Amino acid sequence: MLMPIQSTSALSKILEWLQILFITCLILYLGKVLFVPLLFGLLFAMLLFPICKKMEKKGIPRSLAIAILLFFILILFVILIWLLVVEVSSFITDLPLVNQKLLSFFPALNKWIETSFGISTNEQFSWFQKMGFDFSNDISSFLKGLLNATLSTFLMLVMIPIYIALFLYHRSSFVHFFEVIIGPKYQDQLHEILQESIFSYFNFIKGNFYVYCIVGILNSIGLLLLGIKHAVLYGILTSFMMVIPYVGIFISASIPVSIALVTKDSIWYPIGVIMIFVFIQYLESNVFFPAIVGMQLNLSTWATLVAIVGGVLFWGIPGMVLVTPFLAILKIISDHIPSWKAVNILLNRKEGFQ
Repeated sequence: MLMPIQSTSALSKILEWLQILFITCLILYLGKVLFVPLLFGLLFAMLLFPICKKMEKKGIPRSLAIAILLFFILILFVILIWLLVVEVSSFITDLPLVNQKLLSFFPALNKWIETSFGISTNEQFSWFQKMGFDFSNDISSFLKGLLNATLSTFLMLVMIPIYIALFLYHRSSFVHFFEVIIGPKYQDQLHEILQESIFSYFNFIKGNFYVYCIVGILNSIGLLLLGIKHAVLYGILTSFMMVIPYVGIFISASIPVSIALVTKDSIWYPIGVIMIFVFIQYLESNVFFPAIVGMQLNLSTWATLVAIVGGVLFWGIPGMVLVTPFLAILKIISDHIPSWKAVNILLNRKEGFQ
């Protein structure tokens, strides 16, 4: 029996989309070294474009405006690194106390394992010895992997400012490139998409930066009131880890909770840390973000979580950071292209309530 022409057309369209998705994912996966710094550079260029344009309107040459912006970014980056180094060095000085506290838990832990699972203390000691021996055998490969990761990170940090400068300086060429590709029929839509993507992302990041600063201050104050050491480090870290939606807050909050559990004599301290983060997270979601940011990207929670998992599988932590803004840009594009309505339904938060 022959399939209806309409069904065949729909099936071929689905297969075409799947083919495009597969090829795109393959290219992105294999091209991590190229695309990660390139996309970070593009995002920073989009973020700096409104400021750069204002500086150019005041008579500052484009190259000088770009150099000034990159200089201020470098200064801000150095200040943040210096603050983190100071806090981390202070944390390292207290590591012996943390180790001593951990060692004090081992007798009770050994007794509990022996009682619960029937594993004697000697068997546990043999297992720990074997685990330590296996670790010593793998230390060389671990250091090699760490060295490779450090070199790739350094290369990425060097390339990102170069890509930022190139995107900002040659932005007219990139726009003209897209105009030639899509033709004169859709040029108005192209400029609408570019303008909305750039200024929506700029306002979103600016508002989020203010929110993160407020949350970081409140986190630090709460941890200081509980007497948690290195409260400023954990407060700032937990705040800016929110750049990874839904996941970042849980990853970063686990560190001060663990430190409170190890360094304090009462279980109420880690519970207090959890309550502080829950309360501040509630304020961030329901008070600070709506009031300061004023607008949301209206991304579907389902699409965001799936994209985050995919970003981790493809590019690790950089993928977690990059995936949300580019998913928002994809949603903006689908808002203006009727043939992308199906994609827009999956990405748009509002579609689920209609």
